[in-house]
Amino acid sequence: MENIALIESFSEFKDDKFIDRVTLMAILEDVFRNALKKKFGSDDNFDIIINPDKGDLEIWRNRIVVNDGEVEEPNEEISLSAARKIEPDFEVGEDVSEEVKLIDLGRRAILALRQNLISKIHEHDNTTIYKHFKDLEGEIYTAEVHHIRHKAIILLDDEGNEIILPKDRQIPSDFFRKGDNVRGVIESVELKGAKPTIIMSRSSPKFLEQLFFQEIPEVFDGLITVKKVVRIPGEKAKVAVDSYDDRIDPVGACVGMKGSRIHGIVRELGNENIDVINWTANPQLLVTRALSPARVSSVKLNEEKKTAQVYLKPEEVSKAIGRGGHNIRLAGQLTGYEIDVFREGVEEDVELTEFSDEIDAWIIEEFKKIGMDTARSVLEQDVADLVKRTDLEEETILEVVRILKEELED
Repeated sequence: MENIALIESFSEFKDDKFIDRVTLMAILEDVFRNALKKKFGSDDNFDIIINPDKGDLEIWRNRIVVNDGEVEEPNEEISLSAARKIEPDFEVGEDVSEEVKLIDLGRRAILALRQNLISKIHEHDNTTIYKHFKDLEGEIYTAEVHHIRHKAIILLDDEGNEIILPKDRQIPSDFFRKGDNVRGVIESVELKGAKPTIIMSRSSPKFLEQLFFQEIPEVFDGLITVKKVVRIPGEKAKVAVDSYDDRIDPVGACVGMKGSRIHGIVRELGNENIDVINWTANPQLLVTRALSPARVSSVKLNEEKKTAQVYLKPEEVSKAIGRGGHNIRLAGQLTGYEIDVFREGVEEDVELTEFSDEIDAWIIEEFKKIGMDTARSVLEQDVADLVKRTDLEEETILEVVRILKEELED
C-alpha cells in the first residue's frame, strides 16, 4: 500500500470525529514516529514530511555512508556498496536519504498503526470534549433523554455527547420520558480514564440563578444583579437581587405583572415557590426581608456568634417558620445567620435547652430544625402537625408536651 493511499484511508476518521486536518496530521506524525521507534529502535534520523492540504506523507531515513564491513549501527549507517545501489556516485562520509514505504514496515505494523491512530483520535476527541464542557461549568445546557436508570438519567446532546443527570441532582417532582429535552446546569466535568464524565444538575442554586439570566432581560443585560440564591429543590427558594439604577425596582422587574416573568421559571422548577427579595448590606434589614412573608417586629444580632434573635407577633411566627421549617431555614442560609424566633409580648417562656436533663438533646434538635426553640413555641402547635413536621413519634411528642406544660404551670 502506498503512503498516500494509507493516509487517505486514515483520513476517514477526520469526518467521523470532527477533527481538523492539521490536527489529524500532527497525530499521524506522532503515530508514525512511534512505529519507527519500534521498528528501528529510534526515530531521530527520520524525516516525516506531511502535506496537510493533500494529505500526503513521506518518510525518509538519513544514514551515513561507511566502508563495507564497518557498519555498526544499521539504522544510522549504510555500507558503501548498499549506498551505491541507491546512487552510484556516493562516497564514504556522505549522507544518504532513503524513502521508507509503509509497506516495508510489515502488515502487522500497519495494523498497529491504524489501531494506535484510532486510540490517539479518541484521546484527542475526549480531551476536546472535556475542555469544551469544562468551560460550560455553571452554564445552562439542554440535552435529550436517551436512557432512564434507577439512579440517573443518561442524556445525549446534538453532538452525541453523554451527560449524566443523577437522581439526587433532579427536582423531586421531575418526571422524564425518553426523547424529552431536559435543561440543567453543567455542574462538574471530570476526565476519569479516557472518557470525560459530565454531570448535570437541576437541584443546584446555580440552575435557578442561570434561569434568571435567561428569562429576565434586565438580569441578562446586567441592570439587575442576582446576589445570592438558596433553594430546597422543588419546595421553596429565595433569591436576593439588587440594582445599581435607582429607577429600576429589581423585585418588580424579576417577578413581573402578576408574576408573569417568573412564572416560566417556577414551572421549570416543578412549581417551586420562589421569594424574590431586595438585597441590602444592612444585616438587620436583610434578616427582616429574608423572613418574608412574615412581618418582623425587631431583630437583635450577635455578630460574633452570627446569630439573630427575631421578635414577631404570635400570628406571624408560623409564617416566619414556614411549612416544614423551610422559610426560616432558607432565610438563615441567605443571610448567614442562625435565626431564633421569639413571640413578641409573650411572658414566661423557657428555652428548650433548659430541659436537657429531661428531654434528650436529639429530640430538642428535631424541634429546633423546624424553628421551635422555646417551650411555648412547641405548646402552641398541634401535636398531629408536629408529627408531620418532625421525625418524632407521637408518643415522644406527647411526653415532651407533658414535661413543658408541667414546667410552665409551676
